[in-house]
This record gives sequence, C-alpha cells and structure tokens, in this order.
Amino acid sequence: MKVLVVGATGQTGRWITNQLSSEGAGFDVKAMVRDRSKADFSEVVEVVVGDVLKPETLKSAIADCDAVICATGAAPSFDITGPYQVDFVGTKNLVEATRAAGIKRFVIVSSLCVSKFFHPLNLFWLVLYWKKQAEKYIVKSGLTYTIVRPGGLRSEDSGEAIVMAGADTLFDGGIARAKVAQVCIAALGEPAAENKIVEVVTSSDAVEQGFSELFAGIK
Repeated sequence: MKVLVVGATGQTGRWITNQLSSEGAGFDVKAMVRDRSKADFSEVVEVVVGDVLKPETLKSAIADCDAVICATGAAPSFDITGPYQVDFVGTKNLVEATRAAGIKRFVIVSSLCVSKFFHPLNLFWLVLYWKKQAEKYIVKSGLTYTIVRPGGLRSEDSGEAIVMAGADTLFDGGIARAKVAQVCIAALGEPAAENKIVEVVTSSDAVEQGFSELFAGIK
C-alpha cells in the first residue's frame, strides 16, 4: 500500500511519516510538504511539494497512492481565517482530490471536543468548529474514512494504554503523538475502522488491547 501523508512535517505528521516508513512496516510512503527543506525524512520516503490551499498541486501529489492520511492543522496566528482556510477549505480540497484520483481510504487527525462550540479552543478563531465542519464533509463524501479525534497531544509517550471511544464520548485526557500515529496507521488495515469516528486518549488504568479489538469496540 502506498500512503500519502499530508502535513508530513507537522509534529504529528512527522510521527506518522516516520512510523509508516520504518523498516518492516510494509508501506510505500509519499510525504506532501509545503517546504521541501523541512522534509528531513529517511531516503525511502518520496517527498512531494503541495499545499491543500492550492488544489492544482494536489493531483500530482496524490497520484499512484492507495490511501491518504491527513495531519494538517492551522498554526496559531493572528490570521482569523487560518482555521477556516486550513482545517475546512484545505480538507475539502484534499477530499475532492482524493475522490478524483479514485482513492477510497482516507484517514484524518481531528480533535477531541469538536462538537463543543463553547470550548476554550474555539477562541482560536473557531478551530474546533471548522474541524467539525470538515468532518461532516468527509462523512458525506463517499470516501471510506476514519476520523481520529485525539485528546491533548503530548511529545513524550508515557507508555499508558490507549482508550478508544465513539464520537462525543471523551471530553478530556491526553495522548502521545506517537500513539496517534499508531492509531492512524492501524486504521488503514483494519476493516473495523472503516467509516468510524474514534476518540483516543491514554490512561494508566486502561488495559492494553490490540487495534482490532479497539476499533471493533466502536459502534
């Protein structure tokens, strides 16, 4: 399977790209980046320059891929249109490019609490609201999707087990970016992950489960 990682040089996208391209993972990996100078991946990763806000760049980037993992997200800034442009319009552009290429499998990193309009994160130019609108667009797109909503993202992996729940079930907690990457990659090969929204955090009280079991537990 050849996988395009969009937002590959972001903090979570980099974890996804490196795990996909690790020895023995069994994937061919294409990393789409806006700035090639930041793409310091292993030599087995094919790097392509593209921008979700420039639809004309997506056709060649997505060509010959079997699946897409989207890990884009608006960076904090004074641009009030940032989340609308990146998290909503950019995702719509990517979905349409994926459909046009005949690719069915689409995985995206969203966020916990996107359904809570009165959430502090929406003070950042309605970022959760626009992620939610992107999710709605994906669900109606006809693509085979998995929407991954992680809790607060951490750089370090504490080794805690993953807790996975259905949409609008978890409202706090955190998770290491490395584990979010694992969830996204596992979703590509798990039939039980298809057409589901999953919320993920980790907990010291959780019992370690395999991904087949975790995804199967979400109805």
